Amino acid sequence: MSPFVFAVVLAAALLHAGWNTLVKQGGDPYLRVAVVMLTGSALALGPAVFLAPPPAAAWPWLASSVLAHTVYYATLARGYETGDLSQVYPIARGLAPPLVALGGAAFAGEHLGPGGILAIALVAAGIVSLALAGSRWRRDRRAILAALLAGTAIAVYTLSDGLGARASQTPWHYIAWLFLLEALPFGLFVLWWRRDLLLLGGRRALLPAVGGGVMSAAAYALVIWAMSLAPMAYVSAVRETSVVLAAWLGIRLLGEPFGRIRLISAGIVTLGVVLLHLAR
Repeated sequence: MSPFVFAVVLAAALLHAGWNTLVKQGGDPYLRVAVVMLTGSALALGPAVFLAPPPAAAWPWLASSVLAHTVYYATLARGYETGDLSQVYPIARGLAPPLVALGGAAFAGEHLGPGGILAIALVAAGIVSLALAGSRWRRDRRAILAALLAGTAIAVYTLSDGLGARASQTPWHYIAWLFLLEALPFGLFVLWWRRDLLLLGGRRALLPAVGGGVMSAAAYALVIWAMSLAPMAYVSAVRETSVVLAAWLGIRLLGEPFGRIRLISAGIVTLGVVLLHLAR
């Protein structure tokens, strides 16, 4: 992974932590996630009109990604409804890199060297430690289960999008059409399901989610572009450094507990990312 691609993925991680904080900060999490994602679809409409659809070889991966994103949005909103940002986000994001590494080896021939395997294992261990330190298991088990399902969905759509972008003429064709389609099943259903909240004045509370949608679209566009140039497992692991910022935001802005333990665990994640970069 080149230093420039590494820096781009780190920027995407910062944007990703930011929009998740906006979702958790207030209001109905299902509506906020829906608005974040539908904003991305609206932004993609213009580019999709001018860019040809991806070639036929990319469409199975695109369909797989849309399905996995739908599961991800639903389980992420459920996790934020019942758990802390500094717990749900790290579990969901931390489960993905090991699963992506296994999938990249199985489907893309991306067999990692010993240094890469050690770095990804360290990132994953640090993120899991960050999530579970001080966890109140009985109270939080629904949120933890939702986060585990979200993490599995992340791995599925990460692999699908990495392979789909490679099967396209250029990654930007795939990115535009993915953003146009991915939010529609979940987003339109939630707007209908939560329509009473919208009628009761929830629209103003959703304005921050529009900004979150811009951040989300920019973050994932950068990640898909990076996956077209670098091994998917490396990109996925570097991207998950967003958990360090998300944990800090959850502790400082939202007053979530277990701050010292979770921030120490975040140092393990940082060390893993440095080793990952050195192992390129």
